[in-house]
Amino acid sequence: MTLLLVVACALVDVDGRVLLAQRPPDKSMGGLWEFPGGKLEPGERPEETLIRELREELGIDVTEACLAPLTFSSHVYDEFNLLMPLYVCRKWEGLVRGLEGQELIWVKPVRLRDYPMPAADLPLIAPLIDLL
Repeated sequence: MTLLLVVACALVDVDGRVLLAQRPPDKSMGGLWEFPGGKLEPGERPEETLIRELREELGIDVTEACLAPLTFSSHVYDEFNLLMPLYVCRKWEGLVRGLEGQELIWVKPVRLRDYPMPAADLPLIAPLIDLL
């Protein structure tokens, strides 16, 4: 089975809330909420992927120095094994907006479980609550 490496980011605003993005209804796991991020391109490091994805998806600029690794999850889906490191970012340039038409919501960490998420995202919640 294929190993898929996807990197995610918990953007944390000044009020200690975390950004969630809703997956488009026409994509796999459509309608579920997730941490922004994406698949690594060949030759890309996880930090480079996040910088690129956050610019493409949310219109913000993040520097590598502002990305702090927190934890990771590993989940077996029917088609692939997913490995997903989670970084935390508290500082960026620009206004967060859904450039791909996705819904966005800022959520207090203790309320993250109130939003339906892909199975791979769920283990990332407890370390975020502990941190924040």
